[in-house]
Amino acid sequence: MTTTTEAPPPAAAPEDAPEVRGRATRKRLVPYWLLLPGILWLVVFFAAPLVYQASTSVQTGSLEEGFEVTWHFATYWDALGEYWPQFLRSVGYAATATVLCLVLGYPLAYLIAFKAGRWRNVVMILVIAPFFTSFLIRTLAWKTILADGGPVVGVLNSLHVLDVTSWLGLTEGQRLLATPLAVVCGLTYNFLPFMVLPLYTSLERIDPRLHEAAGDLYARPATTFRRVTFPLSMPGVVAGTLLTFIPAAGDYINAELLGSTDQKMIGNVIQSQFLRVLDYPTAAALSFILMAAILAMVTLYIRKSGTEDLV
Repeated sequence: MTTTTEAPPPAAAPEDAPEVRGRATRKRLVPYWLLLPGILWLVVFFAAPLVYQASTSVQTGSLEEGFEVTWHFATYWDALGEYWPQFLRSVGYAATATVLCLVLGYPLAYLIAFKAGRWRNVVMILVIAPFFTSFLIRTLAWKTILADGGPVVGVLNSLHVLDVTSWLGLTEGQRLLATPLAVVCGLTYNFLPFMVLPLYTSLERIDPRLHEAAGDLYARPATTFRRVTFPLSMPGVVAGTLLTFIPAAGDYINAELLGSTDQKMIGNVIQSQFLRVLDYPTAAALSFILMAAILAMVTLYIRKSGTEDLV
């Protein structure tokens, strides 16, 4: 009995070997060439400014005499010691707005994903429609809505709601503008779409048959939501909270237009140090402290939520 074996493929001719190696090398380099534009963009518009800001934060001097890198790291400690109330206020406002966005956005995203039907696209357009208007104009609109002589204040006064919010420290007297509640309302409105869109994307991927299976197992709607829907939507919850909290913590427009000096956030301080006081080292140090604080909080949040592999 004889066995047959396949003949090995013919070896490349010696004169063809360099060409074959060249094609293989070019094939391996294709992914890096595709990444090159994005890498250049990050280097020019992120890494380089970050390095420049880092060098600015350790400089000393004045605008008249000029600034010089002296490795004065005490600027960080001095900035944190002087402006820590604004840091805590920014975190508090951003966290409150994030929770409100989640409470308001989750039912809306659930409605769009499972109940909207043929109206789904219309509702989605309504969610993203505010993006077609300037952030500044949207915030100014809230200044008009919450004006002292406006209907909102009149209705809340007649219902004695402002008495309760004033007792809680959210408002002052019989007005809404220049209060913490006004700033939080502005942040919630402006960043609500950043919460709704990730939630909708996560909920839309859930197989409806899982809900049917839960019903077949005699699970109540509340149990189905708690044991099936919400756990499967956690990637959207994590992404939405991050997309809302991070920009809200550094925002300064809402506090500037809807708040007073008592509601200034750290973004207002940085903006003032850069453009009014012209204390560039302090402004740069505050920026790095804010970035480091947000990075630490985000890392801790992701670890605690157990979604490192989901985001």
